[in-house]
Amino acid sequence: MISRVKRLLRSFWSEPRPAAVPRNTSDWRLLAALVAVALLEVALRDDLDLTSVSVLLALALMPAVLWRRSHPLLVTGIAFAATGVFEGVGLVTGRDVPDLHALVFLLVLPYALFRWGSGREALLGLPIILGSAALGLAGDDLSAGEVLGGLAILLAPIAIGAAARYREAARVQELEDVRAGERLSLARELHDTVAHHVSAIAVRAQAGVATSARDPEAAVDALRVIGDEASRTLDEMRAMVRVLRDDEAAQLAPAPRVEDLQRLAGGGDGRTRVEVELSGATAGLSPALSGAVYRLAQESVTNARRHARGATCISVEVTVDDSSVRLRVQDDGEPAGASSGGYGLIGMAERAQLLGGTLEAGAGAERGWTVTAVLPHGGVEATP
Repeated sequence: MISRVKRLLRSFWSEPRPAAVPRNTSDWRLLAALVAVALLEVALRDDLDLTSVSVLLALALMPAVLWRRSHPLLVTGIAFAATGVFEGVGLVTGRDVPDLHALVFLLVLPYALFRWGSGREALLGLPIILGSAALGLAGDDLSAGEVLGGLAILLAPIAIGAAARYREAARVQELEDVRAGERLSLARELHDTVAHHVSAIAVRAQAGVATSARDPEAAVDALRVIGDEASRTLDEMRAMVRVLRDDEAAQLAPAPRVEDLQRLAGGGDGRTRVEVELSGATAGLSPALSGAVYRLAQESVTNARRHARGATCISVEVTVDDSSVRLRVQDDGEPAGASSGGYGLIGMAERAQLLGGTLEAGAGAERGWTVTAVLPHGGVEATP
């Protein structure tokens, strides 16, 4: 048991600060509100004035809220050390100095320390917080229940801050898992297209060798095709290297194409029909781009069937022009929580971005949910 606690403490000690610490411009308004509350309390109480030690202490410590995220250990240590000295002096001298109730704002500092500080900062600041609280409780004639209640009030923001910290860490990790999954899926599909090009190169090379003696022009044509296929293979291989995030071998499975979107009309529960409309030269799309359009449409249709209440029809429109492919998926139901976003939409947006395109999703003007994606023809090659 003791060894387990030691391991937990060592693990927490080495934990870094969160990667992104926000800067909140409303902190100045919070400081102004705290000062106003303190002055109002002074005006309403007869035992306090602006020269009271507790009032001066509170006004001096209130600016700490401005730096509670960027320097959580520093401001927490100063604030609680100062209040500890204040309580200790009162305890030693026996003077009954009236407390300012507005000092309760100090509870935001332990929250900030465990929410935004590193594990080392949190563990170093905890004894200062508890020591200051112990001096404050010792100076009052309190029952055991009141002491436990005071400690619970003090420990509550610490627990909430730690919980918020680990919840955010879990959310970030889940988001990274979704992105990694999308990258791996795209990499597998790119692998399929590379295998297709290499197979075409091999066939053309064999044909060129077989016909070179009797038909040199056919051999030249074969070399030209081989050059084109090799260029496409290199481009898509570079794209695969950019998006692949681990060493897992790609699966050799036939990648779906835009022409396969008609399959979506036959799935589902039978209550919601899917209408697919293809416009333009869909057959001329690169395998990677065609597969990406299919996956985006498939995910959109699945989401509509799963979340759109009362939907009777889902329309899938793919329009191909000289520069891009436009996908639009819309249902006629009522969105159920889709506006909050989810990891499915995040993964779809990630896939579109990897191909140099964009994806937008939102409620329709009248009803239903609409997903729109625009992918450029050269998106795989242009992806940074």
